[in-house]
Amino acid sequence: MLTAFARAVKTPDLRKKLLFTLGIIVIYRLGAHIPVPGVSYENVQICVDQARQGDNNLLGLMDLFSGGALLQITIFALGIMPYITASIILQLLTVVIPRLEALKKEGSAGTAKITQYTRYLTVALAVLQGTGLVATAKSGALFSGCQVASQIVPDQSIFVIITMVITMTAGTAIVMWLGELITDRGIGNGMSILMFISIAAGFPSALWAIKKSGTLAGGWIEFGFIILVGFVMVGLVVFVEQAQRRIPVQYAKRMIGRRSYGGTSTYIPLKVNQAGVIPVIFASSLLYIPILVGQFSGSTSGWSAWIQQNLVDGKPIHTAVYFLLIVFFAFFYVAISFNPEEVADNMKKYGGFIPGIRAGRPTAEYLSYVLNRITWPGSLYLGLIALVPTVALAGFGGSNPNFPFGGTSILIIVGVGLETVKQIESQLQQRNYEGFLR
Repeated sequence: MLTAFARAVKTPDLRKKLLFTLGIIVIYRLGAHIPVPGVSYENVQICVDQARQGDNNLLGLMDLFSGGALLQITIFALGIMPYITASIILQLLTVVIPRLEALKKEGSAGTAKITQYTRYLTVALAVLQGTGLVATAKSGALFSGCQVASQIVPDQSIFVIITMVITMTAGTAIVMWLGELITDRGIGNGMSILMFISIAAGFPSALWAIKKSGTLAGGWIEFGFIILVGFVMVGLVVFVEQAQRRIPVQYAKRMIGRRSYGGTSTYIPLKVNQAGVIPVIFASSLLYIPILVGQFSGSTSGWSAWIQQNLVDGKPIHTAVYFLLIVFFAFFYVAISFNPEEVADNMKKYGGFIPGIRAGRPTAEYLSYVLNRITWPGSLYLGLIALVPTVALAGFGGSNPNFPFGGTSILIIVGVGLETVKQIESQLQQRNYEGFLR
């Protein structure tokens, strides 16, 4: 691997792409430390230190995707979360709205149009999320329990509020542009790379915080245990993410004039984890809604108290509901992202068939049957991986939302790492070099 990396650096055009990607990453991380105008940096630091020592960080998922910039209230505070949300919404609407489905089938021109819609929706979501974040910070609810939480925004005039929202929205647009630059001129998918960097940036501080809060041998036993759990999880995730069911497909031989076409054999790769990390994000977001409503409503009624006592990390009801939601959304996302009838129709159109299965409706039924069978282990795997923080730290006095080897972070890091390595390997093989994977 080191030899292959050295050869990649020695290749001029590949070296330029790697250096360009590294430069964009540096710019992105610098922006994650520049505070928004109108924010008291000293008060923010005081509250952030207190918030990350506790276990009630309701904005932990968004803070994870922003590389810690959300709670710091920087110009890149929203990070790529609006773009991720917009992409998921457009992907779901493609199944519902015929116009978007027609654009998807038009090829590159339709994809470019959908990408443009995603950009517009990203800016709109950034305005909404930025307004919500500024309002939460202004009221002091962003850091509940912090004495100086209400002084994070000293000047609460309308001009300052609008300036903060515009700055955060512009920061999101810049992050989106940086991601597209990496995709066009760098290595890998730009948005995935920025997501990877955001999550990885919090690993060192999270690991050291676990060591400092540990009680066994000065915290080194907890530290070593977490590292061991991390290695085991990475190995498991790599194994499952690479696993796939290959359904053989045979194309009939056709004579057109004097030339023969078809007669080839291929396969349809169905991944065990077809949905990726999307079900975990959906389940986490859905569970945050009642908690946020209960906290910001200020109600002391029975339902609010029940939510605060049972739907928080580490509680049995929260764990069970979280697991069931992940399984449900795994099946839901696979159902809308893979259409067996469309695949069967395309195979029939080009003379393809699965050996032993008739073309048309029987093929669609067979694909649906196989997809349901492999989605079960994939969904259970996602649920177990997502619950690792709760299980791993249960013996050390409860769970930690900033656990570095959480399910969402590991799934994203391993997935992006594998995809990026494959892209570098393919470019090395084009120049007759050995790649990373042998």
